[in-house]
Amino acid sequence: MNKITAAITAVGAYVPEDVLTNKMLEELVDTTDEWITARTGIKERRILKDPTKGTSYLAIQAAKDLIRKSNLDPAEIDLIILGTVTPDMPVAATGVHVASEIGAVNAFSYDLQAACSSFLYGMSTGAAYIESGRYKKVLVIGADKMSSIIDYSDRTTCIIFGDGAGAVLMEPNYEGLGLQDEILRSDSIGRHSLKIAAGGSLMPTSEETIAKKLHSVQQDGKTVFKFAVSNMADVSAEIMERNNLTNEDINWLVAHQANKRIIDATANRMNLNDESKVLMNIQRYGNTTAATLPLLLSDYEKQFKKGDNLIFASFGGGFTWGAAYLKWAYNS
Repeated sequence: MNKITAAITAVGAYVPEDVLTNKMLEELVDTTDEWITARTGIKERRILKDPTKGTSYLAIQAAKDLIRKSNLDPAEIDLIILGTVTPDMPVAATGVHVASEIGAVNAFSYDLQAACSSFLYGMSTGAAYIESGRYKKVLVIGADKMSSIIDYSDRTTCIIFGDGAGAVLMEPNYEGLGLQDEILRSDSIGRHSLKIAAGGSLMPTSEETIAKKLHSVQQDGKTVFKFAVSNMADVSAEIMERNNLTNEDINWLVAHQANKRIIDATANRMNLNDESKVLMNIQRYGNTTAATLPLLLSDYEKQFKKGDNLIFASFGGGFTWGAAYLKWAYNS
């Protein structure tokens, strides 16, 4: 038998209908559309306004989109990995609820938290399950309702984040397509540079933590930007070198959508002079954290061809980061 590789065989996505534009943010904080666009590349982001709906709703809709497009029987799914930093609630895994709601009655499920790298880590984990030979269909979802943890009076964070979800189905491949290689890294030097200070075991919820708004995302933007630019670019270049890939060999760069300048720096380090190879939707969605990579795959799916070489790159709080090399497995 040929070696089993784990290939992406279907994608799905969902973003809420409500749009939060830069102009609208001008009414909330001291900023301008021009300032936000110049520094981040973001023009608008989607917000799930319904207070009765959480991250599970976004993930369920993305999974249903994938199921509809691929005619997948949910009962055939073996495992669902949900990458998120905004679970519906502590303790009870959100992925378990997603599995039940989409009819994945034979799947086990769990949440994976690696900040903005959650989907990349989840894709690596899902591939390992497939390559073991014990599992045939693994659904990897990246979903975040970032609006639930953002302080909309803090201009350093509220301009960046949006809500959304994306999903991929991973299945065995015997043609040498799918995930080829990965480089995953982490370093707690960034533990306090991008965080939610309260709500965990180190600083449980109290009247004081609520009054001080310690349950919202806090970011040292300059430090995060510095590490993101260097580390995301480094691993992207490293994975190309390790697999003897030139810029001509790369068809698509699928980079985390946190900041256009970080994406540009990564593309430059890879010598990707052809801008059409650099996938970008940050202007429409902002940073949807775990959802950025699968949302890119959904938006650009029709442009991918079987055998295309894709480089994934991500960077997240903690710090977590990495790159992956994948050969696309189908024509849309």
